[in-house]
Amino acid sequence: MSKRLFFPLVILTIFSMLFSACAQTPGASNGKLIVVATTTLIGDVAAKVGGDLIELSVMMPAGADPHSFEPAPADLSKVADADLVLVNGIEFEGFLEKLIENAGDEAKVVTVSEGIETIAFVEGADEHADEEHADEEHADEEHADEEHADEEHVDEEHAHDHGEFDPHVWQDPNNVIVWVNQMADALSARDSANAATYRANADVYIAELQTLDTWIKEQVAQIPEANRRLVTEHGTLGYFAARYGFEVVGAAIPGFSTLAEPSAQELAELADDIRDLDVKAIFVGNTVNANVASQIAQDTGIQLVPIYTDSLSPADGPAASYLDFMKFNVEAIVGALK
Repeated sequence: MSKRLFFPLVILTIFSMLFSACAQTPGASNGKLIVVATTTLIGDVAAKVGGDLIELSVMMPAGADPHSFEPAPADLSKVADADLVLVNGIEFEGFLEKLIENAGDEAKVVTVSEGIETIAFVEGADEHADEEHADEEHADEEHADEEHADEEHVDEEHAHDHGEFDPHVWQDPNNVIVWVNQMADALSARDSANAATYRANADVYIAELQTLDTWIKEQVAQIPEANRRLVTEHGTLGYFAARYGFEVVGAAIPGFSTLAEPSAQELAELADDIRDLDVKAIFVGNTVNANVASQIAQDTGIQLVPIYTDSLSPADGPAASYLDFMKFNVEAIVGALK
């Protein structure tokens, strides 16, 4: 082969190899997958699964209220540049649809809560009010049926206004195991060369979550069954209650969003339930204004107990990781109710 033909062929081969390598390399210049998580909770779990193989950024800062969060232009750029965008879903991130639409690529979005059995909206205070007045309602059977139909219609409208399903799935560590598996699968699909590492990281963290679940059961066992009743500032502990045997009495703000506004009747019914059921405390999350819950606690004479609900604490706080987040909350709940 002549030198005139040999050198162009070598150069062409080198460029082909470089192009092929670039096509298989994750998006960051350092070879790492670029991953964006919407919340601090999702971000912490992603860091456990991805480890040093991902370049992670979290959209919402610690303490932000996800229900009212508005992304900045920089967030749009992060999403546009990302290999994967990890989201909770279940209508938790109200800004998400528009953000993804503007970023222009839905394929990179991974809904980590996909596959979790969700809990439907339940108005705790209304349930107890119905039980309390059951005899009166059934005095006239035909009239009671009409009232019940009207109440169901109102409940359906209320559920629609505040979201049909509870998005706070992370309050049960078993649901976070679903997150872990979703992340491991998504990362492996985009970076198959490191799939074994993602899976190994996931398995280690799943074992920690299973240990956490056992520890929570042991702690909850200290609370008398009669005291296992929860009131929150908004509907955040449904999955925790379902897993560990609590009754959700109600919430100061109806529904699962902090943007809802309670009526005077709803607040009065909740206060009555707190007194009638001898509820010991009202639990208030770190991302909300506690004024309404504080007033209810004052009116009913019960404790106002801070917990973490929709966000981790800053790195130097007591709930800087998901595991610490759950331990802090469990210790606060057990301490207030046992």
